[in-house]
Amino acid sequence: MLTTYEYVNAWLQARCKTDRGASLVEYALLVALIAVVCILAITFLGKSASNKFSSIGSAVNA
Repeated sequence: MLTTYEYVNAWLQARCKTDRGASLVEYALLVALIAVVCILAITFLGKSASNKFSSIGSAVNA
């Protein structure tokens, strides 16, 4: 039979063994990947939009 100390020790060890750290790292990597994709998309679309507005502006002036 477990003593009170052994019971509390087993309970605390069971409560402390979680995957919070791993989940936090996975979420941080996911957020970083999304941020990189957003930055690349904005950079690419920004240059494309700038070129399109320039060609439209020069067509209107001509």
